[in-house]
Amino acid sequence: MTLRDIAIRYGFIALLVGLIVFFTLATDGFASPQAAVFIFQSVAITGVLALGVTATLVVGGFDLSIGSVATTAMMASAYVLVVLEQNALVAVLACLAIGVMVGLINGFLIVYMRVPDLLATLGMMFLLVGLQRIPTEGRSIATGMTMPDGSVANGTFSPAFLALGRHRFDFFIPSLIPVSVVVLLVLAVLIWFFLEYTRFGRMMYAVGSNPKAAELAGAPVKAYKIWAYVISGIFASIGGILLAARLGRGDIASGNNLLLDAVAAALIGFAVLGAAKPNAFGTTIGALFVGVLLQGLTMMNAPYYTQDFVKGVVLVVALVFTFALSHRGRN
Repeated sequence: MTLRDIAIRYGFIALLVGLIVFFTLATDGFASPQAAVFIFQSVAITGVLALGVTATLVVGGFDLSIGSVATTAMMASAYVLVVLEQNALVAVLACLAIGVMVGLINGFLIVYMRVPDLLATLGMMFLLVGLQRIPTEGRSIATGMTMPDGSVANGTFSPAFLALGRHRFDFFIPSLIPVSVVVLLVLAVLIWFFLEYTRFGRMMYAVGSNPKAAELAGAPVKAYKIWAYVISGIFASIGGILLAARLGRGDIASGNNLLLDAVAAALIGFAVLGAAKPNAFGTTIGALFVGVLLQGLTMMNAPYYTQDFVKGVVLVVALVFTFALSHRGRN
């Protein structure tokens, strides 16, 4: 194995370890349990959304609507709980239904209406950003708020729902593993096994690499693409549920960076272990990298407006490792 091969395969893992060591030495408290919990919680939501993006990347698509789907699910869950005064199960089912519906609409527009995936999901993003604000006229949802019709919302977030975002398990380190992280790990294992070891998942990769060949081989290419966007919608709605459960309110502005962070995690995943393709393991590591980077920069008091720049630099470096170096290796 040449030095270039080692750099391609292990360079990003080494960069992640180096980043953790740097922030541990440069900041006070970065290695503390409190900082770890915050990183895990932020990684969970970003990672779940990024896994949804990964499903669309596998079939050669791209979903720009995941951030707005997540915030719509967050607002919908808050509306169901606080305004409609329903229980946690109804709120979760309503959010999942939103994810499925958005995924089906995206898939229909892309597959049957032949709208380019970026344009279809971008249009859906703007549609949802406006739609989620209509019921409350742009206000966040919280217990005791006054609705546009003058009524008062007296419902509350049930303990069962809040546990999804706030409860912590005592697995290895007491009270350090949030339930949202367990949700991320379970979903990551499921989507990894699904993509790598099932016929459906392998056919999704085939559709993404050469849709014409897959169609000639008898694969229902259109169905696979639609299913990819449905998976993305479901994962985005799960991320919105976790975010609402963590905040305990429907905060209209809390999901502003979800899209950028999730896309960064999914694309960084291409560089993990030299995969050079969308994959669940790489995406999860990418989400961890984004969480570590943002937490470290925050604890170093870096201005908020520099964080996106740093994420962009890291993403470019990761993609250079993935594509430029790997292509040189083949040549």
